[in-house]
Amino acid sequence: MQIRELKIPDSYEVTPKQFGDDRGVFLEWYRFDKLAEAVGHPIDLRQANTSVSRRGVVRGIHFADVPRGQAKYVTATHGAVLDYVIDIRVGSPTFGQWDSVLLDDVDRRAIYLAEGLGHAFVALTDDATVSYLVTDTFNAGREHGIDPLDPEIGLVFPPEAGEPLLSPKDTDAPGLSEAATAGLLPTWDDMRAFYATLDTKES
Repeated sequence: MQIRELKIPDSYEVTPKQFGDDRGVFLEWYRFDKLAEAVGHPIDLRQANTSVSRRGVVRGIHFADVPRGQAKYVTATHGAVLDYVIDIRVGSPTFGQWDSVLLDDVDRRAIYLAEGLGHAFVALTDDATVSYLVTDTFNAGREHGIDPLDPEIGLVFPPEAGEPLLSPKDTDAPGLSEAATAGLLPTWDDMRAFYATLDTKES
C-alpha cells in the first residue's frame, strides 16, 4: 500500500494495492505495521464503527478530548464519501485548515487522522457505508463537535452530494472560534507532547 501524508500534519491517505481476477478482488485495507511505520507508533485499536448514510448526509465535525482522544482509520466499503480532516489544534501552523480524501468502493482508499484532529464526511451516494477503526471506546462526555457549516472553516461539499443533510446536534455545535474561546479545543503544543509519548521512531 501507498501512504501519503496530507497537508494537515498527522493525517494520511492510504491507497491499497488491489489484486483482481475473474473471481473478484482482494486487498489489505489495514496494515498494522505499515501504518505504524508511517505514523511513528503502533495504533492501539479499541473500537470499530460502521455508518450507512443517504446521499448528502454530513457527519461531523467531531473530535474527542485528549488524552486518550480518538485516532481514526476510515474507509468506505460501499458507495462513496468525501472525507475531511480539520486541524482544530490551537497554535498549529495549519489551524482552521482542512484536507480531504475521496473514499469509495473503487479505489478503496482509507484515511488516518491522529488524536486531536477534527473529522467529518459527506455522502456522495445513497447507502454510503463507512467503516472506521478508533483508538478509544465511545465516551459521550468526552465527545465534541464543531458546526460543519462554519464559514471560518469553509468546508466545500461537492455538487454530487446535493443538499447537505445534517443532524441538529451538528448544526447546533459551536463554530471554530467559539469552541476555541470556550476552551474545548486541543492545543498544538499539548498534542505534540501527547504524540511524543506514543512515538517509537528512532531519533
